[in-house]
Amino acid sequence: MTFEDFDLDGALLSAIEKQAYHKPTPIQAEAIPALLERQDVLAGAATGTGKTAAFVLPMLQYLLDEPKHPRHPRVMLLAPTRELAFQIHKVIKQLGSLCEFSSVIITGGFDQNKQIKNLKDPFDILVATPGRLTHLMAEGAVNLSEIEMVIIDEADRMLDMGQGKDVRALLDAIPGDFQAGLFSATLAGSGVRKFAEEILEDPVTIQIEAPNQKSEQIQQLVYLANDKAHKQALLENILNDASCNSAIVFCNKKERALEVADWLQSRNVSAQVLHGDFIQAVRLEKMQKFKSGKIKVLVATDVAARGLDLLNVTHVINYDMPFRGDIYIHRIGRTGRAQQVGLAINLVERHDIEHLQRIEYHLQQRLPVAKIKGLEARFTLKDVEKSKSKKKKKPGKKSAAKKKAKK
Repeated sequence: MTFEDFDLDGALLSAIEKQAYHKPTPIQAEAIPALLERQDVLAGAATGTGKTAAFVLPMLQYLLDEPKHPRHPRVMLLAPTRELAFQIHKVIKQLGSLCEFSSVIITGGFDQNKQIKNLKDPFDILVATPGRLTHLMAEGAVNLSEIEMVIIDEADRMLDMGQGKDVRALLDAIPGDFQAGLFSATLAGSGVRKFAEEILEDPVTIQIEAPNQKSEQIQQLVYLANDKAHKQALLENILNDASCNSAIVFCNKKERALEVADWLQSRNVSAQVLHGDFIQAVRLEKMQKFKSGKIKVLVATDVAARGLDLLNVTHVINYDMPFRGDIYIHRIGRTGRAQQVGLAINLVERHDIEHLQRIEYHLQQRLPVAKIKGLEARFTLKDVEKSKSKKKKKPGKKSAAKKKAKK
């Protein structure tokens, strides 16, 4: 299959060629035709599989097929985070570069008065995060009366962040019928399904990969660590390897991320930290430095796990193991994007074994354990399993007393 098979406008096909999209990814091959046929879509696919283009292309084609000169936006795209909203807006600009559609992006972290001013001018496409847009709607600054298509991206993340109420309020403000697409990294669980039932009408359901899977272009490894010093030595060795061109190191807490970034800098590793407390301008500056190669390592909390436009990350390293399988999938999805191969490495101390097992259960597979010569751990997973088995078998005081009594 090629993009020509979708019967897209020549302006879109030229933009696709300019972006070097060679052939549709599986999610694009399934979602684009359904949206072009004006059907509602409920789609689930792993991160890094081309979801954004899967809804941006049919959205642009719709505007080309039904030309109008509205006073207010005709298409609304909602994203859970500022980073994802900017990524979507960037793809719209790229794929719509030969079209004459105007777009506005509304997110938190920027001057609200400037955003209100932008909303006063006629435009076609609105990209927004639910919280800021709901606030501006309450202020009477945004009019959704001409919306004809709604795309909701990363719906599972929206629900995790408690944004469902804001999304419903925005949709209630649309007076007429509209086509809708709901995209999610996973369709597992009743939350997303119920959300979809409230929003979509007789949708085409697309599940490209099972919800517990990750991109097959990502190699996953486990390195066992004795303690903090050993974990740091493993991290330094991995980052200094010739194969590591750029890496994201994930930590569970801001304090840990700051500590790791400071330590890496003390070891002359080019690293900076990214967490949710930075204002948007600082976060964008850090991301630009990382994407341009001025920074080799980004030490991040899960604020960076979704929605960042990073195509050349060679390594994702879990310095701290996440507590949930879906968070793990979103983290490692920062590598292996756009048909590139990536490496996901997990640094696992004894106290992390339970988290590792939880993730393996979610993935329905065991992750291979690797070793670095000279940095081997003093224990194995079998040692930990044997230790747990002995603890389970060891009788408590009461049961031991009963055994003596029987004798």
